[in-house]
Amino acid sequence: MPRSPAPPRPTLVLFVRHGHTPTTGKLLPGRAKGLHLSDDGRAQAQAVADRLAGLKSLDAIYASPLERARETAAPIAAARGLRVAIERGLLEVDVGDWTGRELKAVAKLAEWKVVQRYPSGFRFPGGESFVEMQARMVTTVAKLRAAHPGQTVVAVSHADPIKAAVGHALGNHLDFFQRFTISPCSVSAVAYGEAGPMVMSVNSVGDLASLRAS
Repeated sequence: MPRSPAPPRPTLVLFVRHGHTPTTGKLLPGRAKGLHLSDDGRAQAQAVADRLAGLKSLDAIYASPLERARETAAPIAAARGLRVAIERGLLEVDVGDWTGRELKAVAKLAEWKVVQRYPSGFRFPGGESFVEMQARMVTTVAKLRAAHPGQTVVAVSHADPIKAAVGHALGNHLDFFQRFTISPCSVSAVAYGEAGPMVMSVNSVGDLASLRAS
């Protein structure tokens, strides 16, 4: 009896949040241009590049178009001799009229409770809904899988989009995505195979050399 062909290898997507910026934890920068990594953020970007250097293979690097994401991706790409590909699907959620507002100020709004407890029912005034953002990320992951079957891909993005993608891979409702955190330059690894996604790590700041899909 002929042997069944081996199943194709999953595509391993390593979601990396951009490094620290001068506004991290203070403002909602959204998609505003001109925001660069702080000195700490540049050090974090180099550190995550060093950590990813321990992986046997890394085949492609994608980044959100925003400066802070591209600057985080740069040392990862340099260490591997790769080019950073810009992917608009990895953009930060569009916070619309809230762009540039202080976190302390928006946290006092009644709408902030909806953001935290019922994000699937919230749309940023003049901006994007969390449902639209998650759908965008899921579509982007499918695009990366199709382009890199069986390969390892880095996707440098932003906290909420990564949370939405990882939550979807876990099979969690979007309203649960506020229950975990994604730190600057953390790595969240998801292996996307024929039988569905397998979450390998979330918000990792440790060794990555042993990452493999089982």
